Amino acid sequence: MPLTVVDHPVARHLLTRLRNQETEPYDFRALAEQLAGVLALEASRSLPTQDITVRTPLEETSGERIAVGISAVAVLRAGLGMLDAIARMFPDVTVGTIGLERDEQTAEPRGYYSKLPDLHSRVTMLLDPMLATGGTACYALRLLRDSGAERMQMLCAVAAPEGVERVLRDFPEVEIFTAALDRGLDEKRFIRPGLGDFGDRLFGTT
Repeated sequence: MPLTVVDHPVARHLLTRLRNQETEPYDFRALAEQLAGVLALEASRSLPTQDITVRTPLEETSGERIAVGISAVAVLRAGLGMLDAIARMFPDVTVGTIGLERDEQTAEPRGYYSKLPDLHSRVTMLLDPMLATGGTACYALRLLRDSGAERMQMLCAVAAPEGVERVLRDFPEVEIFTAALDRGLDEKRFIRPGLGDFGDRLFGTT
């Protein structure tokens, strides 16, 4: 499925606490990381595995290991709030960052920084908590594809229908994983009900 809304009690619980304007930055950071872990578990459900044999303290037994490399690319700065959860879950992950900022008049992104690992023959997880207009996502996904990414996934806390439609129109191969598909965008192109500016709340800069 191109779009997966993670329907899990833990995801709903964490997102509700993230939405709450009373949640302080310290708690917000912890909640964002926990929610990223839930999203990553769902995104990794279809990853290929290979059979291996290991020895327990008592005997040999069969098992599985993930058979594909994973790269995580965080969109600065809000995507950093999701990165630690991915790095802990996949210790061999390679990490990239993309610096983008939104033009408040046009709501379109401007790039100011990019540092990416080798993305060939890997699953690339794009980390950006808010999928609003889709402009930032499409900019980042185009950069990833041009850099060799083959299978791309996007992990976000909240998505607007407008952004999902734009991303899947321009990148129909991308898999989107989100904790909520919200009502839509307001006249200022902010997600409603949303949860405010994720980066500001993450770093206490409101």
